Amino acid sequence: MPIRVLIVEDSLIAMTILTRILASSPEIEVAGTARTGKEALELISEVKPDVICTDLHMPQMDGLEFTKEVMIRYPRPILVISASVQQQEDSSNVFQLLEAGAVDVFPKPPGGSAGDYEAIKRALISKIKILSGVKVFTRHSRRNQETKQEQKPKEKSTSTCQKIIESPPRKIIRNRSLRLPANTQFKMIVVGASTGGPQALKTLLTGLQNHLNLPVICVQHISEGFLQSLVDWLGSSCHLPVQIARPGELPQPGTVYFAPEQLHLELDNIGRFIYAATVRVDGHRPSVTVTFKSVAKLYGKRTIGILLTGMGKDGAAGMEDIAKVGGLTIAQDEASSVVFGMPKAAIALNAAQYILPIDAIAPHLLQKVILR
Repeated sequence: MPIRVLIVEDSLIAMTILTRILASSPEIEVAGTARTGKEALELISEVKPDVICTDLHMPQMDGLEFTKEVMIRYPRPILVISASVQQQEDSSNVFQLLEAGAVDVFPKPPGGSAGDYEAIKRALISKIKILSGVKVFTRHSRRNQETKQEQKPKEKSTSTCQKIIESPPRKIIRNRSLRLPANTQFKMIVVGASTGGPQALKTLLTGLQNHLNLPVICVQHISEGFLQSLVDWLGSSCHLPVQIARPGELPQPGTVYFAPEQLHLELDNIGRFIYAATVRVDGHRPSVTVTFKSVAKLYGKRTIGILLTGMGKDGAAGMEDIAKVGGLTIAQDEASSVVFGMPKAAIALNAAQYILPIDAIAPHLLQKVILR
């Protein structure tokens, strides 16, 4: 059965290009098109799409409101296709759709050379195939949440600290075959993510923001043109300095650095950032594995490696290097991952010392590592 896609786009030109691209794949069927979010909502029950592609700016009901309604009424994987990332004032709005339940972002196909068109076509078709296998969760409206809250019996108040300590231990899986670092003075946290990564990174970083005494290096697979918007969105959300790493810069504690677009990020022999335009690793540049290996080589057992949700296996070999030199390694668990590919690959290599839900990773680090 082909993957059924609903395209929601008010620009006739963009709609035509997207329809032509997706229809070129025998594995994809354009099941329906709509010019507004309101029109699309009425179509969903009829066309039953596997994936929805939506623009951000549309009349009557924009992409944000549409995404919220879909996740409440007809939860489906949603891909945001927008050119508004090029406008500074709108860049954060794209990531608001991810907060509302959309899974990933993709740049609106521009006019250009045949080579550009072919590259965009391959990337978009690949993205749709990935999203067709993504699980999504029904979001509840605020009114429904408030009603459920009122119906719950009152519980004794619990402090945030107590809640962390009393988290169900069954959620934390420890790999007892790996030696855990004892009394190590950690120097660096490295994080890798792909599909579902922006939302996971926000959860992780906001959980660390008041206690972070280490630099954090992140490698996020994201469509070209969206990295600066991601950095701005995370910076405004988590209240930590978040920036793209610059060559020659020495990572500072309490600061979050992202690998640049289209280049690997490594450290030199004294810990300064360097860029590398070498071949792609596991299909990616920047590659999580390249950064993980570079940090493991320099800092050894003083490295913390965290692998989050994402398709494929990038980062697994790098996490294995961190585990081999005695560092601390954590993989996001399957239940909280949008796509379990990357963490699963690391677990298969016996490289993950802990397997945790995304909202348990920061509390675990605060209890076991950063504050001890």
